[in-house]
Amino acid sequence: MSAVVLSIDLDDNLQMHRKEKKTYNIPGHTHYLTFSCYQQWPLLCKDTSRQWVIESIKQAKKEFEFEIYAYVIMPEHVHLLIKPRLEIYKIERILAGLKRPVSRRARQYLEEKGELEFLNKLMVEKGGKKIFRFWLPGGGYDKNISKEKAIKPIIEYMHKNPVRRGLVEKSTDWIWSSAQYWAGWDNVPLDMDSIYY
Repeated sequence: MSAVVLSIDLDDNLQMHRKEKKTYNIPGHTHYLTFSCYQQWPLLCKDTSRQWVIESIKQAKKEFEFEIYAYVIMPEHVHLLIKPRLEIYKIERILAGLKRPVSRRARQYLEEKGELEFLNKLMVEKGGKKIFRFWLPGGGYDKNISKEKAIKPIIEYMHKNPVRRGLVEKSTDWIWSSAQYWAGWDNVPLDMDSIYY
């Protein structure tokens, strides 16, 4: 996070309406996940915060034992395509394991840099206490994928997200996704698991 992030227009009156999400923890299913930054603010517009997401994905993958097929880190949200390896799992716990470390790092970063005004913009009242919000509350978007033939089109759709937004001309120009990995490039931020379809 840098001055660019800290200078974004933060509308205190912005209200986000979220649909209630149903989650299905079905063994063998792949999950197409999307989770967003608080108030849809571009808190992931700098390499520092994007690297926190990469590190969090690596750690969560070990801890919760899932395969990762694709990811895209956008300025205000993250897309992931993962497949839990365990027969019994809770996608809510995986999401918490992905999101909490990033939130902790962001708060620590803002405190250490003395960015108290911006830090206060990310504090909300809950149960009479002030809590820090890096992510939009709730589980985000979770779609179960039961057919392997659906995986490739989803990956292609994910990789085109930065192109559709006008951030880059080609999917492989966006370093913060798995597009370069699947194009066969070396030295990518995060390796993917093999897909058989």
